[in-house]
Amino acid sequence: MDNAHRLLRETAEPDGCQTYRIGAVARLTGIPPDTLRVWERRYAVVTPVRSEAGTRLYRAEDVSRLNLIKRLVDNGDAISHVARLTLDDLRERAQGLDSTAVSAQEERPCRVGVLGPSLPAMLALDRASAEAGADDGVQFAGLFTEEATFRDRAGQLGLDVLVLECPTLHEDQLRHLADLAARSGAPRTLVIYSYASREVLARLESQHMVPKRAPVDAAELRRWCQALLGTGRAAAALFADFDISAPAPARLFDSAALSRIAAASPAVKCECPHHLVQLVSGLVAFETYCRECEIRNVDDAALHAFLHAATAQARATMELALARVVEAEGIEV
Repeated sequence: MDNAHRLLRETAEPDGCQTYRIGAVARLTGIPPDTLRVWERRYAVVTPVRSEAGTRLYRAEDVSRLNLIKRLVDNGDAISHVARLTLDDLRERAQGLDSTAVSAQEERPCRVGVLGPSLPAMLALDRASAEAGADDGVQFAGLFTEEATFRDRAGQLGLDVLVLECPTLHEDQLRHLADLAARSGAPRTLVIYSYASREVLARLESQHMVPKRAPVDAAELRRWCQALLGTGRAAAALFADFDISAPAPARLFDSAALSRIAAASPAVKCECPHHLVQLVSGLVAFETYCRECEIRNVDDAALHAFLHAATAQARATMELALARVVEAEGIEV
């Protein structure tokens, strides 16, 4: 059996349901693989199945749970409070979350925690940064030089961004950094380093932690934290409504009906019916393409599942617009 066929077998359960590997799930949800493992081990957020080779495999429902849980955690819920909720309960809790909680977050300062050998002392000396940081949208809520103290307190601070200071950065430290990020509860992590290889930096970024080269002053650090938080909020709002475990909306018009609409003569001199048919037909084709990519491309299966869900929603919206035009024009379908 060749490698491609073996990988495809790893992504299908015995009942034939599509499953996704941890790397694809991490890219889709924004949860680093190490954080995902910590959440599974400590809070049982999901229970992936295992392939014959021992690979973690996640169902579409698992991906939907993780997306919702991350949104709730990003907006202030403790992971321990939401980890065991059912999928329906998570959906209900997250309903309207991004329109209200994101705007509420924007009204309060970005809460930042810092762990490292020298940055906390520098920030503590800078009273304008440590005490009045809220004036420019950033508040240093916790400054730690001792890891034990950080582990005891950081998870209670409601952090938006975690800053980890690592003068030297090596590959064997990455799992430890991911564990610190998971323990802090902060949805975004910034790593300040002095020396690291390109390979290690690439690995760090693949785990959704952002590296920045030292030295850094308080003002620069505040700007980085604001930018990092703003990017995360924008992404959360953009992808909030897509659920890859939900069935795609049924088509209102099959290919034959679209052809009849395109061939009809409009009552007024307007090409909108023809243009809408072209748009819907293009979305139908891309929807099919994304569904096929879910099956063929193992590594990016979860990403294509998201694209399929997003395209299906766009197609359903444009079909409603087309239905209204068909009714207004009196076109027989």
